[in-house]
Amino acid sequence: MTKPIKIFIPRDSAALAVGANEVAQAIEREAAARGQSVQIVRNGSRGLLWLEPMVEVQTPEGRAAYGPVQAEDVPGLFDAGWLQGASHPLAQGLTDEIPYLKNQQRLTFARVGITDPLSLGDYQAHGGLAGLKRAATMEPAAIVDEVIESGLRGRGGAAFPTGIKWKTVLSTPAEQKYIACNADEGDSGTFSDRMIMEGDPYTLIEGMTIAGLAVGATYGYIYVRSEYPDAIATLNSAIQNARAAGWLGHDIAGTGRAFDLEVRVGAGAYICGEETSMLESLEGKRGQVRSKPPLPAIKGLFGQPTVINNVISLATVPIILAKGAAYYRDYGMGRSKGTLPFQLAGNLKQGGLVERAFGLTLRELLYDYGGGSASGRPLRAVQVGGPLGAYLPESQWDTPLDYEAYVGISAMIGHGGLVAFDDTVDMSKMAQYAMEFCAVESCGKCTPCRIGAVRGTEVIAKIRAGNEREQQVHLLRDLCDTMLGGSLCALGGMTPYPVLSALEHFPEDFGLAKSSQAAASAA
Repeated sequence: MTKPIKIFIPRDSAALAVGANEVAQAIEREAAARGQSVQIVRNGSRGLLWLEPMVEVQTPEGRAAYGPVQAEDVPGLFDAGWLQGASHPLAQGLTDEIPYLKNQQRLTFARVGITDPLSLGDYQAHGGLAGLKRAATMEPAAIVDEVIESGLRGRGGAAFPTGIKWKTVLSTPAEQKYIACNADEGDSGTFSDRMIMEGDPYTLIEGMTIAGLAVGATYGYIYVRSEYPDAIATLNSAIQNARAAGWLGHDIAGTGRAFDLEVRVGAGAYICGEETSMLESLEGKRGQVRSKPPLPAIKGLFGQPTVINNVISLATVPIILAKGAAYYRDYGMGRSKGTLPFQLAGNLKQGGLVERAFGLTLRELLYDYGGGSASGRPLRAVQVGGPLGAYLPESQWDTPLDYEAYVGISAMIGHGGLVAFDDTVDMSKMAQYAMEFCAVESCGKCTPCRIGAVRGTEVIAKIRAGNEREQQVHLLRDLCDTMLGGSLCALGGMTPYPVLSALEHFPEDFGLAKSSQAAASAA
């Protein structure tokens, strides 16, 4: 009997949104009508989002990619002989040879797009569980030391050393401890958390389990926003499978130690991406920021010591334990160790996910991977790090992507999201939007954020209208200083970043003359 040919069709939300399910159905129908034996595997997305749905065919030479495929393209693909990897206008060649993918350094995303996300066999066949098995033989303090030595820092935006946070929880005595995964991915232009949860959920489960063994926690929560229904469904299925296989429960991997977890769904408030607001929501309360101290690592969920990490932080832990701290630490630069999945969005020809070691530049991401603007017009500004990130002009696109280097230019890398704008953008309008966003999403607990964002929106509107422009600019800068220094959390404390960067680098959009410093940097 002829062995069926494997065809990989993503089940990722981005692919589903542009017809992946319809393509899968069309392939099944066409193969049946032609009497050809195929096996359809629903994998995660490879992250080349401009090619979605990107369908791959297993050939003797490797997986051959075709995209973007629509249902009406399917008969023509069969006619062309695509099951043998034949040429076609939608053919992209061997997937692994596509420059966008070939030039990446995929560690955290090593399996995403390659395996069936819910197959335990696939996961183990591609290196999964090696980290947990090693961690199961180690003392808790040794696991923590390994994570510290790796240099892994929080991938949610704050970049706090992950191992130090774990060490605090480990050294805090308590009868009950928790692991809380912050999967409330709400920044504009970000989707790496979602891609992990939908494309390789077991690496997140494994990372949380290792964290539990490291600090003595026996239970975990994955806090996911309700706007991610596919991720929620995939995680719930993966947790059931892991539990049935003995990876979760009362006896983890035969260690005699317990760890289990569950998914909790948030209503979608942006503020619940802040760690203490997330804790409040997990406890069934209104999502509001808590004052610190005490730190959540000492008094967190239900008043107990709690590890709070982002999806990418936890999903990176398995490869660190599997291959050792030095392996991971050898990637990157300075104190920015390892890799980060950068997410390319906005006005770019080739939007998608790029995992690379720290140290490359924004210009490389925008042109070598992003292909320049989708509109064909010159790129003018890029917001890095979500809606609280600075707008960077071209003069700063050669700064290495490194946490400390970006602090030096009053910017942040954050979650690695990039949103690009061409030369038609009005940066005064973008600054006003930043203040409006803060006003809408504020939890209302602290005055600088609650009132400051409203007043900031009004002041920028006056500047744009030419109403006492110089005085209003002075007032806006004073207001930003107050928000920076007086807000309880990063929402109010970092909203001035996009506002001040727009004002500094693009003053002409506010009706102001370029400062000598801005003019020199532009030149």
